[in-house]
Parts: sequence; C-alpha cells; structure tokens
Amino acid sequence: MSSKTDFTKESLLPSTAVEPAPVQKRTYDAQEQCPQVIPVTPDTNAKVWAELGETYGSNAFKLRAVEWLGDAAVGEDPRWDAFGPFHDYLAKAFPLTHSTLSLAKVNTYGLVYEWKGSDASLKPLLLAAHQDVVPVNPDTVNEWIHPPFSGYFDGERIWGRGSSDDKSGLIGIMSTIESLLEKQFQPTRGVVLTFGFDEEASGIYGASSLAKYLLSTYGENAFFMLVDEGGGFAQEYGGVVATPAVAEKGYIDVRVEVTSPGGHSSVPPSHTTIGILSQLLVHYEENPYEPRLHRGTPMYWKSQCLAAHIPDMPHKLRKALKKAVKSDKALKEAGDILIQTKQLRALIGTTQAIDLINGGVKTNALPEQAWAVVNHRIATDSSVDEVKAHDTKLLKSLAHKFNLTYTAFGSQVTEEGSPAYGTLTITDAWGVALEPAPISPIDAPEYALLSGTIKAAYNAHRNLQGDNEIVVAPGIMSGNTDTRYYWALTPHIYRYNHHNSGNTTSLSNGVHTVNEFLEADAFLEQIRFFTTLILNADEYSA
Repeated sequence: MSSKTDFTKESLLPSTAVEPAPVQKRTYDAQEQCPQVIPVTPDTNAKVWAELGETYGSNAFKLRAVEWLGDAAVGEDPRWDAFGPFHDYLAKAFPLTHSTLSLAKVNTYGLVYEWKGSDASLKPLLLAAHQDVVPVNPDTVNEWIHPPFSGYFDGERIWGRGSSDDKSGLIGIMSTIESLLEKQFQPTRGVVLTFGFDEEASGIYGASSLAKYLLSTYGENAFFMLVDEGGGFAQEYGGVVATPAVAEKGYIDVRVEVTSPGGHSSVPPSHTTIGILSQLLVHYEENPYEPRLHRGTPMYWKSQCLAAHIPDMPHKLRKALKKAVKSDKALKEAGDILIQTKQLRALIGTTQAIDLINGGVKTNALPEQAWAVVNHRIATDSSVDEVKAHDTKLLKSLAHKFNLTYTAFGSQVTEEGSPAYGTLTITDAWGVALEPAPISPIDAPEYALLSGTIKAAYNAHRNLQGDNEIVVAPGIMSGNTDTRYYWALTPHIYRYNHHNSGNTTSLSNGVHTVNEFLEADAFLEQIRFFTTLILNADEYSA
C-alpha cells in the first residue's frame, strides 16, 4: 500500500482519473458516478503477502485447505450438539491460532477470537461468519451427489452442506490467521473474529449475544471495519462485477387474522373466515408494492457503476441511467427496465410473500378463525412504519365489504357502528420487525480499502496486472445476516464473500438446497482475499 499516513479514497484513484466535476457540470462522468480505485497491495507487509501468495498457489496448500474445509462438516442432529465437536475440530485444525489468539465463548457456542495488535490506538478489524448451516431435509438425502455432511472432495469441488454458506467463510478466515502465524506475522492493528451459531434462524441466541459481548468489551464504534458474508462477484453484461453489500433490507412478518361466528357447516354463511381470508390474500397479490429506483440507494449506485464501466450493458438502459443523474423521467425509465428481471425487482423494492396459512379444525364445523403470515423484505429507502401504513390501507376496503371490525397494529381502523359480522386483525407476527440497515458509506477510505483489496486479490489469483479487470459496485442483501445486531460496532459494515456468486438471478452452488458445493480454487481465492485484507488494514493508520 502506498502509505500508512496519506491513505484516502482519492489517493487510490487511477492517475488518469477525471477530477470531480463542478456542481454546474451536466455531462455524465463515469469516474464521478462510480469511482474505481486501483488495486491495493501491502507495502510494509509486501514480503509476507508475496510469500503467502506463492504458498496459496501450491498444490500442497490446496490439499491442506481442502482438508480444513472438508473436515469442518461435522454433526447433523440434534442441532446444538454439532457445535461442541466443531469447536474441538477448530482447536485441533488451527493450533497456532488457538495458542496465540484469546478465545471467549459467548452463550456457550458463540466464538470471539482476539488477535491483539501492537498499536492499541488502532481500531481492530472485525471479521464475522457463522457456524450453523441450513438443515438438510432427510427426504432429499438420496438426491445429493455426495453425502451432505461428508465434505467430499472430487478433485475440483468440495461437497456438503455449509461448504459455500458459510463454513467456507469461517474456515477461510481461520486458515488465513493460521497461515499468517506460520509466517510469524504480528499485527499492528488488532483483528477480532466473531462466529455466531444460529444465523440461519435469525441469530436470536448467537449474534444477539455476541453483539452484547462485543459492545460491553470494546464499546460503540470500536471497530475499523466489519466484513461478514454477503455478495460476491459475478458476470454481469459481459463484465466481472464484485458487489459488497453496503446495506440490508428490513423485515416484517404481518399476521392477517379473520374471526367470525362458528356453527354447523350444513348452514353456511356466504363467506367463511377461510373464504374471507382467501380474498384478502388475493387482494395482497393483486396489489404488490411498486418498486421504484431512487437516487442515493445502493441499487442506484450499482446501476450507475454498470453503466459507467461495463461495456455490454444494453444501450437503452445505459442511456437512461446516464440521463437519470439529472432526469427523473430517465430515472423511471431505467428503473422500469431493471425491474423486468425478477431478482433486480426484488432488490430494488419492498417485497411481499404469503408464506404461512392456517384455518379450520373439522369439515362439519365452520372455522371461527383463519390466519396467514405475509413476509415483507423492506426496501432500503422505506421503513417498517411505511409497510404498516401500506398494509393497513390496503385491507381497509375489504374490512368494510365483509363488515369486519378492523384493528391494525394495535389501533382500531374502522369506526364504531352497527354490529360487525367478525373481526380483521393485522399485527407484527412475532414482534421482531427490523428496519433497513444503515447504509455504510461508499465515499469513505474504508470502502476504498476494501475495493482495492478485492481488485488486488482478484488480480493476484489470476496473475493479472490491470486496474479494472474487475469492477467493484456497492449493492444490498435481499436477506439479513448476523450484522443486523452489529450496527453499533462500526458504521463501516460490508457484507462480502470473495468468490464467484454465479449469476444475478439465483443463488448458486446449491446454497440452501441439495448438492451444495464450493470450487476448491474459489476457496483458495477466499483465503487470499482475507490475507490481503488483514495486511492492507494493518498498514492503514487511522
């Protein structure tokens, strides 16, 4: 890295970069709309980076890394019993890490490792991952090419549940620390690792407890940067684009419940509670949230990056995005094109999905109650209150049509009047609604450092020399990670897995389904990325 004392985002811009345009300038400037930094490689730590680069390229290390990840596939059921043996495995597989770093166990299974730096004035780098995996449906075991908990290596791919999500992240971090220790590297900036154990179940017992421990131990805004699982890199419009997520959508499950008088089904009313609920749910699906592309959102920024740096983007879309900097009409046109893709539509706007339903107990008894749960993922430029207001208004006319007393989120919506036939109640189903995450700054040196690290790791793994072999563009997560609990620890939260994430329309590598795998070469590149990140962060003095 060029200097520990003058590191800024501007210092990493290519020497040919166009200076920021004056406010009155109205022409489209690619570097202004999506600045790309140069690859960032260690300077003070150049020797250890180069030596480990050679090590990571060897077949011996490849086999060692495959063994590290493959052997991490321990335990199936019951759920919590897997973590004791897994912790034993980590201690055996990474002896230097466990003899050098301090380890705290939080709420029994949460892990916090601390590698103290020589300069206590520097905020530590925080790296996160989770130990748990999505359960394997026993009915699908025979559909797996290799047993789901075998960690089988076929010479190219490592197979098994968690190989991609997220044992590879956790083992990649541990492999990096162990490799750095083997080179006698001693950090100037401390490094802290936090590993939850129930991320796939919302982190209620894991990351929630870890966050309290980290806050009480280190304090608010105590970390330089947090990197957790998230977006990777993929081919988009003919170019390679890395997408660190700088935000996450919010979340709320809305329970829609209808009650009405019971009775014998041989004398039915015009509409039973199930019939009424069905019409309410149809009304939901006939009136989805309208996704709109807005300036100042991660998906707008990503779109501008694609328009600025990816040559094969369709001309009509590129033209609209360039004009969208100033034109609201062009902004809407660009958004309308983007939302034609299901995945981009979901990322841009608030979504709704009817996922649970229940009603009735017997065929000859009228159901006195029926309910459903509608899951919402809330756009980064919206809020929980906006979703509540939208859903409340959406169902008001149907409450009137079926003569139902209507209560929404604790407030009575319908006016007092004639006796009602029944009730309609909508609530936060579990009481755990989550606002969209704060957007991490993309004009900060920390983001520039991450971007330059991504480029350096990508280039080094492929022996490339150019500055723009891979474009870095901010994005968002459609779901939520353990970082939902870590907002107070640092404003610089970036969710990124440095491996090929496939295409933009689906999860890849069998994540959350059968035949999950990870390319061994991709795992080696993850280790190279974490190595580069730790060494680069170590040289940044702020």
